[in-house]
Amino acid sequence: AYIGAKHAIAVTNATAALHMSCLAAGLGPGDEAIVPSLTFVATANAIRYTGATPVFADIAGEQDLNISYHSIDKSITDRTRAILVVHYGGYACDMPSIMELAHEHGLKVIEDAAHAIGSELGGIKLGIWGDLGCYSFFSNKNMTTGEGGMIVTNDDDHARRLQLLRSHGMTSLTWDRHKGHAWSYDVVDLGYNYRIDEIRAALGKVQLGKLPANNERRRHLTQIYRDTLQELTPQVVVPFAHHPGISAAHIMPVLLPAGTNRSGFMESMKTQGIQTSIHCPPILTFTAYAAENAKYSLPNTEDIAAREITLPLYPGMSDGDVLSVAKAIMHALVPA
Repeated sequence: AYIGAKHAIAVTNATAALHMSCLAAGLGPGDEAIVPSLTFVATANAIRYTGATPVFADIAGEQDLNISYHSIDKSITDRTRAILVVHYGGYACDMPSIMELAHEHGLKVIEDAAHAIGSELGGIKLGIWGDLGCYSFFSNKNMTTGEGGMIVTNDDDHARRLQLLRSHGMTSLTWDRHKGHAWSYDVVDLGYNYRIDEIRAALGKVQLGKLPANNERRRHLTQIYRDTLQELTPQVVVPFAHHPGISAAHIMPVLLPAGTNRSGFMESMKTQGIQTSIHCPPILTFTAYAAENAKYSLPNTEDIAAREITLPLYPGMSDGDVLSVAKAIMHALVPA
């Protein structure tokens, strides 16, 4: 109801959601699916789980760290079956253009909305623009069950397949038998044990009630970051300025000036009591994907990934905390 989807299937984590979505979309050996390299590795791994091959596209640029429509277009082959978009930081990909491209080529679109619960574009929540949408309820997400996830879809056939895949391909579940609705079952598909449990689901229902206010607080803090960093350190790029739609503001990414010693910067922030991180090392830099790396030239991904730093952002921060972080950045950027 919150997302506006016809079907929502709770699962044990977002990786399970992505895997099941790839299967529901029909991916298998010999197929290709287009995905950004600037994302958590699970997005590409889910494609590999099906036997299909991830094909990596570049991101748009400094102000838009999402997958590039033009790079997707160039990556389509006669083996392409799906596009996996990632709404980086909770900011919307160019869904109107991507959906038009997908329809033109007969491709499925899976939204990795792990960062984007509550985000929307054109009055439509992210996750239901495409054929299937996947959310994460991991402990660091805007809404958490400790570990958990959800798939949403408006397609009845996809929903039926997902229900089977979630629980061993069984035609009836323990709950059905407990209620007296069934006394046995058949197994009609190669399914998985991807169910969420009642305890975490109960946590999620409470968390969902807190989500709108927490997302609004995140957006407020993000705007203070933008204003303060523009005043104190204008050489630091804050992506997604004037980005369309409403973001869940999951993380606070910034880009350090070219040539900055990122490790030294992070160490300086640490000595000032500020934790920073990197979201995310590009998938193609990992050993498990090294064989594919040489096939690609992704200049925007390589440039942005080398300069990106993620600053603290959570609803419990005060406005003053943001100012403290900005002042620490100003100090950390001063050459030793």
